[in-house]
Amino acid sequence: MAAELSPIDQAKFVAARRSVDFVEDGMKLGLGTGSTAAWMVRCLAERVRDEGLQVTCVATSARTADLARGVGLKVVGLDETRWLDLTIDGADEFDQNLNLIKGGGAALLQEKIVATASDRMIVIADAAKEVAQLGAYPLPVEVIPFGWQTTKALIEETLYSLDVMARDVALRMAKDVPLITDEGHYILDLNLKRIGNPRQLALVLNQIPGVVENGLFIDICDVVVIGHGDGRVTVRDINSGKVETGSVDITESRNIFADLD
Repeated sequence: MAAELSPIDQAKFVAARRSVDFVEDGMKLGLGTGSTAAWMVRCLAERVRDEGLQVTCVATSARTADLARGVGLKVVGLDETRWLDLTIDGADEFDQNLNLIKGGGAALLQEKIVATASDRMIVIADAAKEVAQLGAYPLPVEVIPFGWQTTKALIEETLYSLDVMARDVALRMAKDVPLITDEGHYILDLNLKRIGNPRQLALVLNQIPGVVENGLFIDICDVVVIGHGDGRVTVRDINSGKVETGSVDITESRNIFADLD
C-alpha cells in the first residue's frame, strides 16, 4: 500500500512520522486538523500501541477527535487538561520565520486556542507549503453568522489601508450553503495574493466587529517538520536556529495505510 502513495502524500506521511518522535510518555498533546494531521494521528496511535506510551490528547476539531478515538487514542477536552506539552498540526503556508496561514480545514479557531495553550507547537507540512511571503493561499477569517455581510464589507474596507496585493473576500460554501464551523460560525476567505505585514494584518482583523479569529499564526510555531516525496525530512527549529535532515522509510508502517479512505 505504501508504494501506491503519490509523492505529495509520501511527503505528508514522512513529516507526520518524524513529528511523533517528539512525543514522550505522559505528555498532553494537541492534535491538529487536516490531511497531514490525519497521518500524524495514525502514526501517534502506532507508537502508543507498539511502545505502550501513555498520552492524553486534545483534538482541534470533531473529525480529528473521531479519528483519534477510532485508532485508540485517549481524547479529552481542553478544559480537562488546561495546558498542553505539545501540539502537532499542519499548515496551509509557512514562511522562513515560521509564521503560518491555517484554516483550510475550517478549524482555525480551535487550532489557535490549542496551539497557544501548548508549551511547543510543531508544524508538519510538505515542502510546497513553504513560501517566501505569505498570502498566495487564501487567508481564512472566522466570523459570526449574524451580520456577516456587514463584517465582510468592513474587512474589505480595512484591507485598502494594509499592505496586501489583492482584496477579494468570499464566503466559504459547502455545496450550495455556507460552510458552518464546529463552533457554528462562517468562514470568509481573503484572497490577498501577498501579505506584506502579517503581524499588522492579524491584529487589525481581530478588531473588526463580527470577526472571531483569523488564520494568521504569528509567533506560535516553534518547529517545522518538512516532508519530501522521496522520504527526506527537514526539521527546522526557530528558537535554536538548528536545521536537521534525515529520511523516513515508509515501508515500515504498512499497517497505517490499511484504513485510509
